Amino acid sequence: MLLSVLLMMSQSPQWLTYQGNAEQAPGLGQRVVFVAGDEEYRSEESLPLLARTMNALGFECVVLFSQNKLTGEIDPDESTYLPGLHLIDDADLLVLQLRFRELVDTDMKHIVDYVEAGKPLVGIRTSTHAFNYKTNLDSPYAKYSWANKEWPGGFGKQILGETWVAHHGHHGYQATRGLVASKHAVTNGVSVCFGTTDVYAINALPKDATVILNGEVVDGMNVDDPKLEGAKNDPMHPVAWLRERVIDENVSQRIFATTMGAAGDWLDEDLRRLFIQACLWCLGHEEEIPVDGLKAPLIGNYSPTNFGFGGALLGYKPEDYRHSTPQKDVPVVNSVED
Repeated sequence: MLLSVLLMMSQSPQWLTYQGNAEQAPGLGQRVVFVAGDEEYRSEESLPLLARTMNALGFECVVLFSQNKLTGEIDPDESTYLPGLHLIDDADLLVLQLRFRELVDTDMKHIVDYVEAGKPLVGIRTSTHAFNYKTNLDSPYAKYSWANKEWPGGFGKQILGETWVAHHGHHGYQATRGLVASKHAVTNGVSVCFGTTDVYAINALPKDATVILNGEVVDGMNVDDPKLEGAKNDPMHPVAWLRERVIDENVSQRIFATTMGAAGDWLDEDLRRLFIQACLWCLGHEEEIPVDGLKAPLIGNYSPTNFGFGGALLGYKPEDYRHSTPQKDVPVVNSVED
């Protein structure tokens, strides 16, 4: 009866729900909640793909979106309204790809309670600067803001391991080649991860972080372009890492963070494999990762839109992303911003 109630609660036209399979390992019906809310890197396109991929392993997957409150259409530029966050309360894993959101306190509380409980967490690309409080500065959650000084670096620095610093590679001109930095279960079967997003600058990661990918700055935007010669790659900056963040003597929070992750980056099979395996590690299922790695197929018709401000696909609702990426000719305005 309780399972039926929970399933009913997770269904809504305001978000996507992919039903899990409680008998299929490694997912066993565990819930993964994906939260898409960024204006530039098309998380509204990529997170449904990643949800379908995890759902194929038995996980129940829920995808939440920033959207227009009146029309219910997905709107990445809407930074305050993201319905369905209460579903995080029963999540086994939370995957965030957010940028400069300022949610109302009742919504933000679901994210904060989850994080502070020490439950498994994944942060993608701009989640290093997921929150930006400009209006409600008296909020008890304003410290999560990316540039917070009392809690330096806010959510990105304190939880994921780094906040927004700068573009290290030339944004829109120099791609990233992710090179395996550590032998670990999450890198089983992972070769080179390529993405057209540039390398983000990293000042310093916490001592408990394990770097699993270093980002080689590519001299161009194509997979066959050579690395950029010179100081940009000496040393390389981390683009993916793991944390086991100590909450207290009884709780250690497993975190995976990557600064790769525009929608187009997920066309790379090795990056998808890394994501899946990192999720399993976060959940304590690393024994389910074979030595040669898991399969990481593209599930559904996936034709991602280029990153850039002003180029999001508009006029679509969550259900339009269930099986594939909607197609629409839209202008893309690349930006030198983050």
